[in-house]
Amino acid sequence: MPVPKGASLDPAQTRATILGAATRLLYERGIDGIGVAELCAAVGASKETLYRHFGSKDGLVQAVLEARSDRVVRWLREAADSAGEDPAEQLAAVFDALGRWYAEPGFRGCAIVNAAAQRHDGGPRAVAARHLGRHLDLLTGIARRAGAADPDRLGKQLLALVEGATVLADHYAGTDAQKGADTGAAGLAKHAALALLRQETAPASS
Repeated sequence: MPVPKGASLDPAQTRATILGAATRLLYERGIDGIGVAELCAAVGASKETLYRHFGSKDGLVQAVLEARSDRVVRWLREAADSAGEDPAEQLAAVFDALGRWYAEPGFRGCAIVNAAAQRHDGGPRAVAARHLGRHLDLLTGIARRAGAADPDRLGKQLLALVEGATVLADHYAGTDAQKGADTGAAGLAKHAALALLRQETAPASS
């Protein structure tokens, strides 16, 4: 919903409204695909309002990425938690959740990793590093609860599968508009992840 110019809105509501509109637009266009003037017009806010709440376009981008990271991390943790106590079921639930995301019509990959790829230094890369670290914590925790011999290594392997599946799904989403991102990338990655989990938690042969 645009922010009416000159309206006396609660500052928190104004900030949230700008964040919501900018999140959708920056995901569709990329952080370098839209200038400040067009961004302000699209979100329905003056430059003065945007700068008052975020300092600059870069400040807005930073806020968008941090908020998105919080939502994504919470969403995947909730998916894992909803699967019960079995680590294998938790891991499968993470990939099932990713598969539903990949199949959405507007899917364009991971906004946070995409932003980091566009900016080789500064805020987006720092946000991406923290974001991937939070994913790694989730996956390493699953590996540890499963009794993996080396949960840190397995967590990194699982993270590679998550990120690889996301990149693959994004590639097919951009090249086949009829199918969207429903290419089976999540299912393939889930199969490999569960095989790794079984391998790393199998009792050593005597």
